[in-house]
Amino acid sequence: MVDRDRLPAPERGLVLTHFLTVRDVARSRRFYADVFGGEVVLEENPAIVKVANTWIIMNPGGGPTPDKPDITLTPPEPGDPVSAFMNVRVADIAAFHAEATARGAEFLTEPIDRKAEVRCYMRDPDGHLIEVGQATGMLEGVYADPPADRST
Repeated sequence: MVDRDRLPAPERGLVLTHFLTVRDVARSRRFYADVFGGEVVLEENPAIVKVANTWIIMNPGGGPTPDKPDITLTPPEPGDPVSAFMNVRVADIAAFHAEATARGAEFLTEPIDRKAEVRCYMRDPDGHLIEVGQATGMLEGVYADPPADRST
């Protein structure tokens, strides 16, 4: 018998999950279970890891299917532009950064204070970008500076 409460299968309404196209399902499944303390709900086809209050679904890429004609799923290649990324909010970024690093995560930088939050970025084994942040200033009405004018 399947435990419906462990799966992203609501009885009413909806849940939001994140699907990742990965090269090696076992490697990615371990990464999300180990680094984020996730629970492996399903090993394969697709792999599902429950992390905090969401699920990460992983499968290898592939060509079009009847329900997604003209769509090919591929993991990111080095140098690809990024149009979307996972945003993970933590209560203590210093502790998370230390624990995740000890578990093998590689961050692009140390956590940086951006006024509204302290944040840093990492990549998963396939190169998917992940932002990790802790709300700080925004809790007191202090927000990040607007983006610089890029038209000049």
